[in-house]
Amino acid sequence: MEQKELKEGEKLMFRTASLCPDCLKTIPMVVFEKDGKALLRKSCKEHGTVEDVYWGDAAMLNRAKKWAHDGKGIENPNTKGVVCPRDCGLCPLHKSHTALGNIVVTSRCNLNCWYCFFSYENLVKLGYVYEPSLDQIRAMLKSMRAEKPVKCNAVQITGGEPCMRDDVVDIIKIAKEEGYNHVQLNINGIKLANDASFAGKIRKAGVNNIYLSFDGTTPKTNPKNHWEIPLALDNCRKAGVGVVLVPTVINTVNDGDLGNIVRFGIRNMDIIRAVNYQPVSFVGRINDAERKKLRITIPDAIHRIAEQTDNEVAPEDWYPVPTVTGITHFIEAMSGKPRYELTSHHACGMATYLFVDKGKIVPIPRFVDVDGLMEYLNSNADEINAGKSKTIAAVKLVANIGKFIDKSKQPKELDLFKLLSGILVKGNYRALGELQHKSLMLGMMHFQDLYNYDIERVKRCCIHYAVPDGRILPFCTFNVIPEWYRDKVQKQFSVPIEQWQKAAGRKIEQDIYRRDTKALEANPLYKKTYEGFV
Repeated sequence: MEQKELKEGEKLMFRTASLCPDCLKTIPMVVFEKDGKALLRKSCKEHGTVEDVYWGDAAMLNRAKKWAHDGKGIENPNTKGVVCPRDCGLCPLHKSHTALGNIVVTSRCNLNCWYCFFSYENLVKLGYVYEPSLDQIRAMLKSMRAEKPVKCNAVQITGGEPCMRDDVVDIIKIAKEEGYNHVQLNINGIKLANDASFAGKIRKAGVNNIYLSFDGTTPKTNPKNHWEIPLALDNCRKAGVGVVLVPTVINTVNDGDLGNIVRFGIRNMDIIRAVNYQPVSFVGRINDAERKKLRITIPDAIHRIAEQTDNEVAPEDWYPVPTVTGITHFIEAMSGKPRYELTSHHACGMATYLFVDKGKIVPIPRFVDVDGLMEYLNSNADEINAGKSKTIAAVKLVANIGKFIDKSKQPKELDLFKLLSGILVKGNYRALGELQHKSLMLGMMHFQDLYNYDIERVKRCCIHYAVPDGRILPFCTFNVIPEWYRDKVQKQFSVPIEQWQKAAGRKIEQDIYRRDTKALEANPLYKKTYEGFV
């Protein structure tokens, strides 16, 4: 699309490539600034023009772009494709290793959320059940561990609802056997709430944390599992397994509850490690009016959090995911080996860390010069790579790292200098874990849909799915183009619903969860958990 096609009042930000939502042809897309927002426009000769919001704050997008950084790519790609996103994956064009691998272990779910591609209704519509065997799951795990130059060391067991499988504990054990340091289970919490022994079983098997759906603090904002959350958290607390809350953020539905979700996380910091907000991506076709009504982007959600927390968590407290590559570069330079690196596109996600001091929220940028520290680490890494002594670099780091920390504003119980020194000089994974336990991480990850699809984002994706045919697929090809990837490959390794029902001895609809709301609300734990919210 030529710049002359911009309209009055529109300022070009960048050009990229996208897909037509109707025919999936690759078409040019322009992202431009207007009225302070980053908007997009793309046109298909056959199906017309699509306009949408790319990021709701153009200035924030420009600030995030400062941290853009491409990764090392894949030395042993699974495919030889050269047309993105048609030849996934991972292909030689891909620029990020698998930072978080996903294994879908079932397409079944006991809930029916309208925005989810694994809803019960969608399962019935597709007409088949996908549940890979334990051998297939092991093979998929092996494929991600075989990546070069960096093996995948973090995996998410997901679905559907993984707890629908009776052998989910065995799946967790297999992941640990295959060498994964970090295993998280992505669930809706129904089984976690209703089976008091389940949290202990999965913790013993090797789960590091629960990735728990949580769309809000009230029945209205979180009809999915509001009543089960108190029991689920209590069982996790007793078992000592950490929790990441995962709100799907939908404009006009739960966007008014985002600040309360922060407060809920802070109140339960003993067990909640993070909140990972996910602005909704639209599955399938949706008309322009509905999309405009429901669409929310990363900056929109960040601004709402600022408004709803009286700026205790402000927009300037957030940084894009690749900001932390400076840490990787320094550790790599010191070790001489390729290391785990978060090199997603700068528009994919933002994050910050929150601490609590004397009852007040203290985001990490309030007492750490994040920009200065990361620039310093990158500069030191460059010097080491150019031949500077590693010993001198380590001594220099320890001597200077305190300059980037304002101790007068640092929470009293936190010694960030000690933790950072351990992480950077010794590569101390335990120190990183200690930092996580002392804080609440806020993340914001906006997965794409066919309306806002940016192929440059896909090339840099670091959240991937392994599938039984041996490929590893970026999140936003696997889920956004199901006819090419998710549905196509899962159908190949599935059985018809009728066949599954015959083998299971029951109807698929018998899996749908039906709660006793009155009994759950009568539990004293319910009132205690939601005091001040409901």
